[in-house]
Amino acid sequence: MRGTRAAQRYAKAILSLAKDKKVTDAVEKDMQTILQTVENSRDLENMLTSPVVRNNIKKSALLEIFKNLDVVTKGAIDILIENGRINILHIVARQYIIQYNEMNNVRQAVVTTAVPLDGELEAQVLAKVKELTGSKATLKNIVDEDIIGGFILRVGDLQYDASVARNLSRLKRELKDNTYVSKF
Repeated sequence: MRGTRAAQRYAKAILSLAKDKKVTDAVEKDMQTILQTVENSRDLENMLTSPVVRNNIKKSALLEIFKNLDVVTKGAIDILIENGRINILHIVARQYIIQYNEMNNVRQAVVTTAVPLDGELEAQVLAKVKELTGSKATLKNIVDEDIIGGFILRVGDLQYDASVARNLSRLKRELKDNTYVSKF
């Protein structure tokens, strides 16, 4: 992805400043909001990447959209605008979140289910991830009806597949290779 290396550097600097000011949690919430908003709004992303829109308009639009930002986050926006890199704001936000999670030993768990998780099930999955890995986790739920039922859990390099589709596939292979059943 274009701008990732620069975004990592900006995120590292923002995290360092946030640590010094003891506002890492507030800045992380800001970055979550910025990332979700930019990723869900094609118009906002187009405005940020447009060379036609002036930087002062971009800044005023961002400050109007994100009214309750921490001082460190506002300063980061100012620096990105000043350096002509406001187009990578959402990438900087993503990199900040990654570095924040690494600093706090929080892992990303991805759960694929046939239906969306409810709150109770989400809490059980997070508890199981903590039991398996020994660290906290954030949970991302992907809904994929093709797995029919059950779930697929991924945490880093670990994957646990308890989906109905996988079990049916395994059963099909076993029946296909069974000499007694294949004669019928």
